[in-house]
Formats: sequence, structure tokens, C-alpha cells
Amino acid sequence: MNLRHAGMRVVNNNFHALTHKNYRYFWFGQCVSLIGTWMQNIGQSWLVLTLTGSPLLLGLVGTIQFLPITCFSLFAGALIDKFPKRNILIVTQTVSMLLALILSALVFTGTVKYGYILVLAFLLGLTNTFDMPTRQAFNIEIVGKEDLMNAIALNSTTFNLARIVGPAIGAGMMAYLGAGWCFLLNGLSFVAVIYGLLQIRTTPYVREKKKDIGLLKEIKDGIVYISKDRLLARTLLLVTVVGTMAYNFSVLIPVFTKDVLHMQEKTYGLMMSCLGVGSLIGALTMSFRSKKGPRLSLIIACCILISVFLLLNGMTGSVYMFGLLLALQGFCNILFATNCNSSLQIHSKDEYRARVMSVYSLVFAGSTPVGNLFAGYAADHYGANGAFFLCGLFCLIPCLVIILAFRNKANEPEEPAAA
Repeated sequence: MNLRHAGMRVVNNNFHALTHKNYRYFWFGQCVSLIGTWMQNIGQSWLVLTLTGSPLLLGLVGTIQFLPITCFSLFAGALIDKFPKRNILIVTQTVSMLLALILSALVFTGTVKYGYILVLAFLLGLTNTFDMPTRQAFNIEIVGKEDLMNAIALNSTTFNLARIVGPAIGAGMMAYLGAGWCFLLNGLSFVAVIYGLLQIRTTPYVREKKKDIGLLKEIKDGIVYISKDRLLARTLLLVTVVGTMAYNFSVLIPVFTKDVLHMQEKTYGLMMSCLGVGSLIGALTMSFRSKKGPRLSLIIACCILISVFLLLNGMTGSVYMFGLLLALQGFCNILFATNCNSSLQIHSKDEYRARVMSVYSLVFAGSTPVGNLFAGYAADHYGANGAFFLCGLFCLIPCLVIILAFRNKANEPEEPAAA
């Protein structure tokens, strides 16, 4: 009995978002689905590299997958607040499931081609254009502002635990059964998250539709709102730089594994798991300290450290050092992303939150086409070491410029005030 109460106290103190029944449904569904997602991620990257042998063409897949987010995120942000977010997520998760099953069928029948992968990647990106900002804005509806940062940290914990487990399982399946099983199991894993969404009962925030204001005007209003708020503007600028230059692992890690370490699928899966271990520790760290709220000092420190670790990756050829640096970078990535995400959501007004988070999706994930293409081009011309070094350099310099540009502005609180 005492152990039970002690366990409940740990949940209430450090994982208090799980005390919300709706969030539990959402979180447990994600626990299953995200493992499948990471299996597909590494399976797709290795499949493309095997089919083409080209880092540039591998980078192009990432570009095509995230291009819809770049082009349509702002429109998605203006639309999603007009409909119940749970319903939108049920649709996007169902479409993602079907796309994974189609890819598995192509592999099993031996008809998969690079062009087909590009088409499916584009359709998945189009789905994620609506899924990502909806998912971000949905958190506050199921946990409230007080437990928002804890929910974001727990989401990161799930994501990064899956990043450890998924690549490990996926690498084994590719080595012994083939990549098709990665895609099939990913498709089936969406059943869990769709079931969880169907169980959620909440009062959705639906923004009042105004007849005289068109979609473009709503987008413009959101951008003006962000530009006039220094905290939102600075945070989104830093996310733009880090999102573009620091998150190109789907391109650089397989190329580094194959061309620098001269190893195969199992080592690739292990390196992805190292990144996931660091990220998981970072997510757990944030869940334990989430009551303190987002901190500007952590955002700035992580920007610099992420850049430094990329530079160091560009100077190593050791599998052990590479794995350690990936773990350290994963840790800083999560601290950076969780603090930025929480800061934006807590600081935004309700009527602008979806639009702010659509811009966050745009600069965080929508910048990936540029980053993936750059990383693929750099790896083609300068090797994986050179690509890591250039990504680190082009991450560090702009971040320092942004930090210094806002340093002399009027003082603002370390923790953003809740809207």
C-alpha cells in the first residue's frame, strides 16, 4: 500500500500530466505508434541509400517530405482552430497509416522505386502539415496551461524512447527480414493512437468564424502578432536556425555510418539509438523540472552546445566518439525544443496559439527541406565529416548573431508570463 502511494506521488510530482485521463489515452497511443514511426524512418533512409547509393538523393527525400510543411503550414494554422482538433488528428493518423501500408506493399511485391518513395514522402509531409500544429495546440486542451510543459516533456520522453527502441528493432528487421516489415508494423501501430483519440472526451476550442476576414488576412494577423512580441520572434528565429542546420540526422547518420565508419545496418540503428538515449535523458530531465517553466538561459546554452557538437562530429572518425556526441546532442536537442515549444504556447493568446504553433512547425520542420538538401549536397561534395562541420558552423554563427541582437533590448522576464 505504501509502495502504491509512493508510486502515485512520483507520478503526481514528476509526470503530473498523466493525472489527466484524456492525456493518458493520447500518451499511451503515442507510445505504440512512435516506435513504428522510427522503424519506418530508419527503414526508409536505408532503403533509399540502398536503391540509389546517393546522399544527395537521400537528402531529396527529406526535402520532398517536409516541403508541404514549408509551403502550407501557415494556411494550416489558420484553418485548424476552426475545427475540433481531435477530429483532425483522427483523419491525419488514418492517412499516415494507409501511406505506411502502401509502402510496405510496394516493398513486399518488389515493385518499390525511388519515384514512388518520393510521392509517398510528399503525401506524408502534406498530412503532417496539419498533424503537427494540431497536435501541439491539442496538448493544452487536454492538460491545461499548468501541466502543459510536463505534457510536452512526456511527449518528448515517448518520442525519444521510441527513437531508442524503434531503430534497434528496425535495424534487426532490415538485417534479417527486410525493410518491408518496418513499414508494415508502422502501419499497424497507428491503430493504437487512433483508438486513444476516439476515447478522448474534451471541450474543444474552436475559434469563431468571422465572415469579413479571409484566410490570408488571418495569416497576416498571426505573423504581425509574432513580429510585435520579442519573446516569440526571438524564439522562432533560433528555432529556424537550429531546425534547418542541426536536425539532418536522417541524411547524415546513414552516410557517416556507411562512408566513414564503413559499417552496416546494425551500427546505423545503434547510432540512431545513441541519439535517442541522449534525447530520452533530456526529456526526463525536463519532465522533472517542468514546474519551473521554460528558461531563456537553457535555450541560449543549448543553441551553442548543439552547434559545437556538430562541429566535433565533423572531426571524428571513431564509432565510440560519434555515438557519445550524438547522445550529447540528443540531450541538448530536447532541452532546446521543449523550452522553445513551452515558451511559445504559454506566452501565446488562445486565439493566436494555433497560428503561432503553425509557424513553429514551419521553422522547425518546414525548414528541413533546405537543411536536408544542404546536408546531402555537402555530404556528396565534402563527405559526411565535412557536412557535419558545415552544419555546425552555419548553426553557430546565426545563433550568436540572434542572441547578441536581442541582448541589448529592454529587459524581459526569464520565464514568460502565461497568457
